Amino acid sequence: MLKCRTVWKKLAPLARASSTVCRQNVRRAGLTNGRIPAQAPAARMSTRPTVPGGENSVYFLLVGAAVLGGGVYAYQTVKGDTKRYQERIDEISSRQQKPTTEEAPAIQSEPPAVPQPKPQAAPSPEEPSPPAPEAEVVAPSETAEPPAGVDSTPASLKVPSHIPYLLIGGGTASFAAARSIRARDPGARVLIVTDEPDLPYMRPPLSKELWFSDDPSVTETLRFKQWNGKERSIYFQPASFYIMPAELDTAGNGGVGVLTGKRVVYMDVRGNKVKLDDDTEISYDKCLIATGGVPRNLQVIERAGEDVMKKTTLFRKIDDFRSLDKVSRNIKSITIIGGGFLGSELACALGRRSNESGLEVIQMYPEKGNMGKVLPEYLSNWTTEKVKKEGVKIITEALVKSVTCKDDKLEIQLKDGRLVKTDHIVAAVGLEPNVELAKSAGLEVDSDFGGYRVNAELQARSNIWVAGDAACFYDIRLGRRRVEHHDHAVVSGRLAGENMTGANKPYWHQSMFWSDLGPDVGYEAIGIVDSSLPTVGVFAKATAKDTPKAATEKSGTGIRSESETEDTASSPVAYSSPAPTVDGQRDDYGKGVIFYLRDKVVVGIILWNVFNRMPIARKIIKDGEEHADLNEVAKLFNIHED
Repeated sequence: MLKCRTVWKKLAPLARASSTVCRQNVRRAGLTNGRIPAQAPAARMSTRPTVPGGENSVYFLLVGAAVLGGGVYAYQTVKGDTKRYQERIDEISSRQQKPTTEEAPAIQSEPPAVPQPKPQAAPSPEEPSPPAPEAEVVAPSETAEPPAGVDSTPASLKVPSHIPYLLIGGGTASFAAARSIRARDPGARVLIVTDEPDLPYMRPPLSKELWFSDDPSVTETLRFKQWNGKERSIYFQPASFYIMPAELDTAGNGGVGVLTGKRVVYMDVRGNKVKLDDDTEISYDKCLIATGGVPRNLQVIERAGEDVMKKTTLFRKIDDFRSLDKVSRNIKSITIIGGGFLGSELACALGRRSNESGLEVIQMYPEKGNMGKVLPEYLSNWTTEKVKKEGVKIITEALVKSVTCKDDKLEIQLKDGRLVKTDHIVAAVGLEPNVELAKSAGLEVDSDFGGYRVNAELQARSNIWVAGDAACFYDIRLGRRRVEHHDHAVVSGRLAGENMTGANKPYWHQSMFWSDLGPDVGYEAIGIVDSSLPTVGVFAKATAKDTPKAATEKSGTGIRSESETEDTASSPVAYSSPAPTVDGQRDDYGKGVIFYLRDKVVVGIILWNVFNRMPIARKIIKDGEEHADLNEVAKLFNIHED
């Protein structure tokens, strides 16, 4: 259209000139006729000239010349415009190649099939090339700078501005919630945001089975053999299970995306949006907070300086496992501070390794025995001896006064004057719930137990749920609680996901937890297991079937809570032999049941080398009844059957 208008502007003067000549000829003819005598015959207007070379012939010649000249001019103009257009396109293409190849400015008719590496030649002085983005190759057929309004962020880093289901945290609870959401809403679009570089994985094997693997590359593969001999990965699902976050907006069937290495730093509850640590904002319809917790550290270590901190591990993540595995293979002595679940599991794992490598493994804690805050004293003492047999040096009633670094060695000074020298420290002294978002979100944190306070449906607000370690919930039987175990993360995450899709279910599940001191000794527990409570233990002689290894062989899974169900336990047929005696003085605690009492009501149960009986324990706590004779209750677990 523009070309036609330009040609017409150039032809218009010629057309007007031709019209003027035509009018002048007509007037000239009229004047000539007026001067002819009357007797002469009148002149005739004819389309055919009366005399060759007459005025009409001149008129036609002029018009024809004008038309022919205009056509020639239009052809040359169009041809010239086409040539200049092609030259401009070639010039732009040449400029696009400069950020990648930095070659001399030359017209290149065909771009190379493979981008060439950048030579060190200087750019052309006539037209300097813009610097190429670092570690990014621009295809020659693409513009060096994206046009306005086009997002140049790589697809792997793009984040949807809005997501129906936003899950903050990449642990067990988030994954369980995502799976639950997708089960109830198959087309749901779910985004998990985690500050870890890894996809969702299970944490228990980091302190258990991975340490007993015979594979020298286990730190890379993160695959392990369970006690039952089956191999699996610590990741819940392979990478192919998830979709790219950038594809969530266009995914027809929805999906689960994971944004790794990003942390939510601000939460606007009224605006239903969050801000990431790179200032990216994401709005949501429903949100789950499953931020878990961070390992606690001793203040004396934090105040000791950078040299001590470099030689200290706070065990929680995959990187911590890899780091500790590497450190333990290159030092002579390692000290674990803490006598709880994590500290005892790591002590047994490293102690087993010490038999082969000569590594000195020390475990110290303020209690009198291993697991002293959980197990009754007699069982704690027995467990301590068991850990010693694994090759661990035990230091009980140890209160750390100071830690210093001298001559590349750590010196741990205890309050009673004892001095322990070691190469590395593992601080396993508990977990602090991650509640950083409470301030910006205006959410309530429990002053006694920590964690976000939630209602029976795990809600902190109308469209915000909390699950896992960070949730402080109300147990209708045991009061307000906060639980830091795998099974609780699985079940609370699953329930939160269901409620995010409108299920409105209360959290009445009694979660369990377990710990293994190697493949031969393990226990499962439920409820409140606090050694300060009165306890009653019923024990029996163990058999080859009463080990964690045998239990996983029977259930077919290495993570025992995966075989858990929420079904109400039916009362099994009790063992018909006479009731066993309660004996706290025996030195052989092969298997048994420990009841924890509060106001004569059972509030906690530990199954010592007794497996696959958790539904029975759950029913006993749910009933909340007083029992005159716990020996009779112990019969329900069939601990005396062969």
